Amino acid sequence: MAALGCSKTALFYQISSLFFCLLLSFGLCEDFEYPYVTCGSVVKLLNTRNNVRLHSHDVKYGSGSGQQSVTAVDSSDDTNSYWAVKGKADKPCVRGTPIKCGQTIRLMHTTTRRNLHSHYFQSPLSRNQEVSAFGTDGLGDNGDYWAVTCSGTYWERDDQVRFKHTATDTYLHITGDTYGRPIHGQREVCAYPKPDSGNFWRVMEGVFIKPTENSAGGKR
Repeated sequence: MAALGCSKTALFYQISSLFFCLLLSFGLCEDFEYPYVTCGSVVKLLNTRNNVRLHSHDVKYGSGSGQQSVTAVDSSDDTNSYWAVKGKADKPCVRGTPIKCGQTIRLMHTTTRRNLHSHYFQSPLSRNQEVSAFGTDGLGDNGDYWAVTCSGTYWERDDQVRFKHTATDTYLHITGDTYGRPIHGQREVCAYPKPDSGNFWRVMEGVFIKPTENSAGGKR
């Protein structure tokens, strides 16, 4: 696969991703008293039914879109499972502000800087809707948008939430289907047309950006 050009912004995220991983590994991240997921946070997402984390890597699908594959893994310490929480391209969220229930966001894979994406291609195993990682240096298209579905006012760190793909009205989902080589044991991630126990996700490990005093809905 051809290497992407490395802009200053891309280099910053690559260095930041490594720094985050070191902080988490040595337990040096300060956990602050704030219950919400905030804009700019870098997190791992656990599918609560299958107990696996959302994952990607620089491996393309051999069918369908041919875009970068998105899977799920058992490991809790894989550095390819970090995703940055971002706003829409034309309506960025303010760094450190809590994400509202119903808000449309992007999830950018920190290692490859491609966005969690879906479209009408079939997924390889379950023949549901394919989920991929798409874009260049964090820039993609309207297929990168997901609405956070939760019951309160804001996305709480302890909540089980769903991510609804705004372009196709489907949910980020795991059926339990497992890949063989070259990604043996990793689970298929797809988009599913209705709410189901397989599309509940919960924030696990991560670096949570602290809100400022004057952020909307921020620290008090």
